[in-house]
Amino acid sequence: MRARADEGSDSGESTGPVAETRWLNGDELAAWLANSAIMISLPAALDARMQREAQLTFFEYMVLSVLSEQPDRTMQMSALAARTAASLSRLSHVVGRLEKRGLLARKRIPGSGRRTTATLTEAGYDVVVAAAPGHVAAVREYLIDDLGPQELAALRRIGAAVDTAIKRGQPDAGSAASSPGEGAVDGQTPTIHPASQPPADTLIVTPRGPAGQEPDQP
Repeated sequence: MRARADEGSDSGESTGPVAETRWLNGDELAAWLANSAIMISLPAALDARMQREAQLTFFEYMVLSVLSEQPDRTMQMSALAARTAASLSRLSHVVGRLEKRGLLARKRIPGSGRRTTATLTEAGYDVVVAAAPGHVAAVREYLIDDLGPQELAALRRIGAAVDTAIKRGQPDAGSAASSPGEGAVDGQTPTIHPASQPPADTLIVTPRGPAGQEPDQP
């Protein structure tokens, strides 16, 4: 990710697109490589643990959890795709797999052409509620508990800045999804609020206690 002189340049100076590239300096490259390791290893670790403990992929858990926070546990497929940052084709494949397990149900919206909704079934709701504590424990173990208050605050600011930059570069992405603050936590990400269960965050910043209250501080 550092510039090299074009081989065809007599002067040895970079020309063309290479010369116009804003290459990373040492500090920037180190930060990027550290973040790249997180982007690769953390989702893989969460996915492996979710499959081992709940027989779900991490993405399947996200889909179920997002639906669980809706008042009627139902979303249009396009909105669900935007909320989970997935293509419609990928989401359709995953929803079909979950539907075969009885965790979701799809329904065509009358008079809307090909628009379809996905609804979380009672069985699906029970599955996501049962999986949530293990997910919270994994996020704490792999990320939260080893960071102090200042580091958590910095992580949240960094996450928000990256999310803003991504949305700025993709103006149409997420247009069908809820805006931050509508059932979101980290600007962020959704939580589940089972009526008779403590809520547990989906892509958590901090887990919350019963009735949406923050846990007691030590």
